Order: sequence, then C-alpha cells, then structure tokens
Amino acid sequence: MSVIPAPLRWVLAALPTAVLACVLGLAFSGAAAPTLVADSGALVRWGLPVVTVLSEAAAAVTLGGLVLMLFALPRPPEPAGRPTSARTTERTGGRSRAGRSDGAAWSLAARVVAWSGPAWALLLVADMVLGYASVAGRPLGGAGFGDELAFYLTEISTGRAALVTAIIAALASVACVAVAGYGTAMLAAVVSFAVLIPVATTGHAAGSANHNLGMTGLFAHLAAVCIWMGGLVVLCICAPRLGRDLRAVVGRYSTIAIWAFLGVGLSGAANAWIRLGSPYGFLTDYGLILLAKIAAFVVLGVFGYLHRQRTIPKLPADGGSRAVFWRLAGVEVLVMAAATGLAVALASTGPPVAQVPVEGQSPAEVLSQYPVPPAPTFARWFTEWTPDLLFGTLSVVLAVQYLRWVWRLRRRGDSWPVHRTVVWVVAVAVFAWVTCGGPTVYGRIMFSAHMLEHMSLVMVIPILFVLAAPVTLALRALPGRTDGSRGPREWLLALVHSRAARIFGNPVVAAVNFVGSLILFYFTPLFELALTTHLGHIGMVVHFSLAGYMFVNVLIGIDPGPARPSYPLRLVLLFATMAFHAFFGVALISMTSLLAADYFGALGLPWGVDALADQETGGEITWGIGEVPSLILAVSLAVAWAKDDARTAKRLDRAADRDDDADLKAYNAMLERMSRDG
Repeated sequence: MSVIPAPLRWVLAALPTAVLACVLGLAFSGAAAPTLVADSGALVRWGLPVVTVLSEAAAAVTLGGLVLMLFALPRPPEPAGRPTSARTTERTGGRSRAGRSDGAAWSLAARVVAWSGPAWALLLVADMVLGYASVAGRPLGGAGFGDELAFYLTEISTGRAALVTAIIAALASVACVAVAGYGTAMLAAVVSFAVLIPVATTGHAAGSANHNLGMTGLFAHLAAVCIWMGGLVVLCICAPRLGRDLRAVVGRYSTIAIWAFLGVGLSGAANAWIRLGSPYGFLTDYGLILLAKIAAFVVLGVFGYLHRQRTIPKLPADGGSRAVFWRLAGVEVLVMAAATGLAVALASTGPPVAQVPVEGQSPAEVLSQYPVPPAPTFARWFTEWTPDLLFGTLSVVLAVQYLRWVWRLRRRGDSWPVHRTVVWVVAVAVFAWVTCGGPTVYGRIMFSAHMLEHMSLVMVIPILFVLAAPVTLALRALPGRTDGSRGPREWLLALVHSRAARIFGNPVVAAVNFVGSLILFYFTPLFELALTTHLGHIGMVVHFSLAGYMFVNVLIGIDPGPARPSYPLRLVLLFATMAFHAFFGVALISMTSLLAADYFGALGLPWGVDALADQETGGEITWGIGEVPSLILAVSLAVAWAKDDARTAKRLDRAADRDDDADLKAYNAMLERMSRDG
C-alpha cells in the first residue's frame, strides 16, 4: 500500500476544511436561511456557496500554479540535440545545461493546471445557473426556467457579467490545457487573470458607493489570494518532484507570497472600509465573520514570518528530512482554506453599508460615478485627490523598488548616477499626481483637465521615465538564475528582446502609434468609454503611458532594446510629431461641436462651465504641452548628436595615433592610383 506524501495529505484536507468553514459561516449569519417570499430551495441556498468555494479553489490552483511555473519552478531542459542560438545564450546569461533541474515539478504543475483550468470553467457555469436561481428566487428546473435563464444571461447586467466570465474561463481552460512552455504559460496566465475582471464588477463591489475603488480592490484581492493560496497548494503537490531544488523554489515562492500578502492586506482594508462604514460595523454578523477572516490573515502572516526566519534556512539541499517545514506549510494550507470558506460566506452576507445606487444624484455624479468636486482653483489642483488603489499602489511600488535596486548596487560597491534616481522619484510623484490628483479629479468632468492629464501621461512623464533608465538599473541589480527557471531578470531580458518589443520599438511604428492613437481615441467611442467606465480609464492611462514611453525611448533612450535610428531620422520623426500635435491642438481650438457631446453636454456642473470654451482651452493645453516637451527633446537630441560626433572624432584620432594614419594614407593612395589610371 503506497503512502501519500505529507504535502499531499495537507492538500487533500484543505477542500473539506474550506467547505466546512463556509457552511459554518452561513449558519452563523443566516445567509442560507429560507426566505419568506420566493424561496429558491435548500439546494440553491446551500449549493451556490459550496460551488463558489470549489470554483475559487480551482481558480487559486490555476492562477497560483501558472505564477509558480512562470517565476519559481525550473522548466525541463531543451532536447540535447537542439541548437542554442546566440540570442538564447544572451537571454540566459550564458548558462550551460550543467546544474539544471530535470523540470519534473514544472511538468507536474502543468498537468495540475491542465485539470484545474477546465474544472474552474465548469464550476463557473454551475455557479452561473445557481446564481440565477438564487436571484430569481425559484428552484432549479421547472417550466420556463431555461428561457428565463437565457433572458437573464443576455439582458440583465449581472447575468451578462456571469456569462462573460464563463466564456473567458472557457478560453482560459483551453489555454491551460495547451501549456507547453513559457510563452503558452504566460498566455494562459493573462487569459486566466482576465476571468477575474467581470467577477470584480459583480457582488458587493457593484454598488455605486465607491464603485471604482470597490472593483479595483476586489480584483486585487482575488488575484492576490489566488496567487498566495494556489501557489502554496501547487508547491505542496509538486514537492516530491523538486529534490535538491526545494529550498530555492520555496524561497522564491516566499518572495511571491510576501507581495501577495501585502496585496491581500491593502485590498482587504479598502473593501472593508467601503462595506463597514464605521467601527460599529464589526458588531454585525458581516463584521464578525470579517474579524474571523482577519484573524486567519494575521495567523498566515505569522506563518510566513516563521517560514522565512526558521524553516526555509533549515531545509536541506540534499533531499533530507523536511518534516518541520511541511507541518507548518500544511497548517498554513488549512488556514488558507478556512479563510476561503469564510470569504464565500462573507460574500453571501449583506454588509452594514448597503451597496445600492444612491438616490438624488446630480447628472454629473451619475455620468462620472464620482461626487462633484468644488470649483477648480490653483490650490485645489494639488489638494483634491481621489483614492485609486491601482495607480496609487503602483506609484509607491515603482518608487520603493527603484530605490531598493539602487541600494542593492551601492551595498555591493557599484555606483548609480544620483540624478537618475532623482529623476525617477520626480517621475513617479508626477505620475501619482496625474492619476490620483487634480488632473484626474477634474479630468472626469472638464475636457481641459482631461487634456492636461492625457498630455502629461503621453509627453511629460515618459521623458522622465526614460531618462531614469529603469531597465538598465534592473538588469544590473536583479540576480540571474542558472537552474532553468525564469526570474524577473530573465523575464525582463525576454521582453526586451521579444518580437513585440522589436515591432513596437521600431521608430516608424512607435511614431505612428504615438500620433495615430490620438485620432483613434478622440474621434471614436473610446473617448466616452474612458470617461464613463473604470476599465476604460485604466486602459487609457496604460496605453498612452506606454505609447509615450516607447516613442521617447526611440529618441533619447539609453536602456537596451531595439536598434535606434540615426540622429537625423530621430529629428525627422520628432518634428513630424510636433507638427501633428500642433495640428491636433489647432483642430480642437477651431471645432464648433463637442467631443463626447452626450457626456460633456449633459454634466450640468453646479459652478458653471461652458463646455465648448473648455474644449478650446483643452486644445490650447494640447498644443502647449505637446510643443514644449518636444522642443526639450529636440535640444537633447542635438546635444546628444554633437557629443556622439565628438566621441567618434576622438575614437578616430586615437586610431590614427596608433596606426600612424593608416586609413588616411590608404585613402590617399587609392585616390592617387585612380588619378594615375585615369
């Protein structure tokens, strides 16, 4: 009789633990109790949360397993007879096959994901059907149930979100089954994380109170929990195949878990703030279940600390006893499972602050989904802020991580220019202000403020980011790997040398994307989509920030990447974009009709704004902010061109001194022969 390895025993006990915690939470809050009117029956009332637990467990295994494959587990080596290209050697840092893992754990993780992905998709379908039965208050089946379900999935917003979730999950399941290498694993991860987007738009996060913060917080919470819990579960499953790689892989997972822990804590605090309303909310059934979940979170934090400080350093590298580590990891899996069950019970329980549409809102509040700020003044551009969990957290992470890399270089005796560090900190501060401060607060309701936000993202901030050379710093500070796994440094090198980077880094493509995006964005429904939806706003910020960075990097970048054109061609591209920005700004000034007229024309701001005059001001801002940075770029290019010519001249002079002007003498001799032969 075979003995089940200790790690797998803990995993097998996790699912019943999660279901039991969910059932106990529902029994405590009464969320699964029969309703007096339109009761859906015990099967739906208890079956829906249980299916949700199973669905979230499958999601965690899928997402956590993919992240572990991408960032922690060594991949199987290439076949021995397969030639290695020079580019591959460059990406791997010149490592050889010696010392590489056999990749058995990576292959096992791929098989686990190939099963969990389709299971997740099927469970989401079951969750969709049970969800309709719960909302409609009727048992499963019966006359007309199928027609009603179809109407719910196609005509009701909650049903459409569930249907979109199931469709994306089906695509993700296909990608999970097809995982064969890093490229397909990354594709599967992207599609799988996309499943969480429509999920974040439903449930308690769909309420109008702090709607956008709630959606971002829920998405971040789900993603972080899945990475944290699913990564540990897949690590336990793959542990028997890791052998000597166990200590290294566990250490990498521990680093991933720290980031996930911080993400869970921050997003959980944001969600709790929205739903509790005040400390008295903890005294409700919802608050008490939340306290139990917080207690589990704190216990998991203690376990993580003990892992890093005590058990990981004691893990033998020669395959010896690991019982202490797995006992602690096993208990951690069970606590995570219990927390997952409590989370599902919490989602089924009504929060103290009801997440329902607020009545009596002004047209501007309805359209922008935010309270109307006071009339703009110079001071309020810097004092009015909006909580944005995504871009606010990103700003802090960018600043802290850059400073950590600089500190790492200095600790080992290397230097990094101080002015680049200062430029990076300024760039991050400006980015935080643009995405969370006055430009965003007023950019939702004023075209001129929106253009200030937009042009800062596409013209000003990219110059600062490029001058700070973050890729060069990261490649110097990040450690490399030689065991066949990919860490941040390997992924960064793969991105820099990828086909996508070569395409979008092409000077012509970068310039066309830079200027063409303006036309495509402002003269199509994309503009109004960015104004009226949170996802559209995020897409706008991400796209134009990257478009600006790619274009500026072609002109003045020093980071490694695609080959940059000659200085004359760079100036031609720059002057062409300057002319286009001037044309675009003048066009906005001259327009007699509103862009996004259904939006800006219906705001009815209490402090009075002439929308057409404000659009004219936006055109002036577009022209001004577009030209001033362009002139700075032109001067920088001219200076760089002159310095490059000077360096070339010095190099030629040194070469002439070494070989006594051999090239010049050969050239003169050639001219003499030509004149003599002629």
